[in-house]
Amino acid sequence: MTRHLLADWMRRRRSGAAEPRVAVEAPPQLRADTGEYRLIYKYLRDRFADRIVLTFAEMEDLLGFSLPESARLEREWWAVAGTAADRTPQSDSWTLAGRTATVNLPAQNVLFERHTPR
Repeated sequence: MTRHLLADWMRRRRSGAAEPRVAVEAPPQLRADTGEYRLIYKYLRDRFADRIVLTFAEMEDLLGFSLPESARLEREWWAVAGTAADRTPQSDSWTLAGRTATVNLPAQNVLFERHTPR
């Protein structure tokens, strides 16, 4: 079968026939991909483990800047908004990586778990 496909491709190349085009839908652009929290996204995306715990200090080391005071004091900063208009760059960083975040404010760490659809 593979030889047949290769032969067809070679015939089309010699005849100058155009290759069939396949429409590929571009993924939606999320702020985490280009925003200030993109390094968290990349870190979480590239980890094999289903559960990752990062301290606030480790996150700041990855980012290169301090987390805002609200991240240390308010659980809402770690929440994922229900509507696209209310999304935040930080929550996009872990949701784009397929993770959920559970913050432990007294311990100053966050558990990122891989989201598995049911």
